[in-house]
Amino acid sequence: MTKKDLIRESFLAGMRHVANSVTVVTTNGVAGKSGATVSAFSSVSADPPTVLVCLNSDSNTLEMIQKNRHFCVNVLPEGAKHIAERFAGLHDNEFPDRFAGIDLTDSKGASPVISGATAFICELHEELVSGSHVICIGKVTETHAGNFMPLIYMDRKFKRISDIEG
Repeated sequence: MTKKDLIRESFLAGMRHVANSVTVVTTNGVAGKSGATVSAFSSVSADPPTVLVCLNSDSNTLEMIQKNRHFCVNVLPEGAKHIAERFAGLHDNEFPDRFAGIDLTDSKGASPVISGATAFICELHEELVSGSHVICIGKVTETHAGNFMPLIYMDRKFKRISDIEG
């Protein structure tokens, strides 16, 4: 194994110990409707409200976001594992339309909001290429706060948040 391979494997092992909220990025517009589960999502700034998501450079969803010029980051609630798996492409044979049967709200005809999710509706502001991914930076135009705890992913498993008291 090369040094580069060892560094990559060590990085992946380390990242398995980092807990992330599970997010689905959606878009709809002239290029069509698409969505994908992403593991890299973060706030960037409150002035102006800005977030980022990272998508694989060969992602169909990335291509549609670039053409539609807007997207929505849906932070999934606990119990939405099936939605995360569907938008990760695990059930594409059974559900070629990933949106079929999912309870959605279109935000002013733009990017679909998944019911129950905390949603950040964004205009695509900037793109940066880094390795195999494109970092999409979006200016937040609308936010919908969900009423549930977020679904968490860590160590290749979906998890729930438990409060630590004391």
